[in-house]
Amino acid sequence: MIFPGRFAGRVAVVTGGADGIGRAVAGRIAVEGGIVAIFDINDRLMDQARAELSKDCPGAMAVRVDITDEDQVRKGMAHVAGRTGRVDIMVNCAGVPGPNNVGILDYSAAEFERVCRINLHGAFLVSKYALERMKERDYGRILLISSIGGKEGNPGMIGYAASKSGVIGLVKGLGKEFARTGIRINGLAPAVIRTALLDAVAPEQLKYMTDKIPMGRVGTVEETAALSAWIVSEECSFTTGFVFDLSGGRATY
Repeated sequence: MIFPGRFAGRVAVVTGGADGIGRAVAGRIAVEGGIVAIFDINDRLMDQARAELSKDCPGAMAVRVDITDEDQVRKGMAHVAGRTGRVDIMVNCAGVPGPNNVGILDYSAAEFERVCRINLHGAFLVSKYALERMKERDYGRILLISSIGGKEGNPGMIGYAASKSGVIGLVKGLGKEFARTGIRINGLAPAVIRTALLDAVAPEQLKYMTDKIPMGRVGTVEETAALSAWIVSEECSFTTGFVFDLSGGRATY
């Protein structure tokens, strides 16, 4: 169900917004009245996404930002704030699965560092520079996409599990740090969601993760965007430092 006008006057930055979950979240915020800026590194998909978003959001922006690069993140947030005067919402969807179906003895340190740099260090940077802008108005909503793998762990994906566990810690720490302000910081831990990222997951690994979902199916980006939209809305006013589940019944705590 769409809620027209829910984000009227709000400016949202969505990282990884050119495709997958990020694209769906950006679209949902745009159709509900928000001004959306997507951060991504895929120029072709960014251009396509901006053109599509512009149908509902004439002011839609696409900014090429590598979230592991502090200077790019800082300049990207400043660009959005310069164009619109504010940053009210930030949803971090950018991430990579990294090696999968690979035991730790065969998992290279370089790959582990790469995955953590994108999934965790990147989440830290975009949160830091979004908060810098949100503090100016004492209002903000931040949503960091973690994973059920960050809660429960998935064998064969140690870099992904560790980095997404770190995102959960980031959510909890930041939520408490800003609890007495007008800024709310939460996370979302999906189980398997049908996106292009699944193409990079080994069939055996995907079967293992899907078999653990009691509903017996994967989630959709539309379902993810629907929950995300409420979390970053004004209605989500008494919840912070929390990680919501979207797991088809898999979550156990």
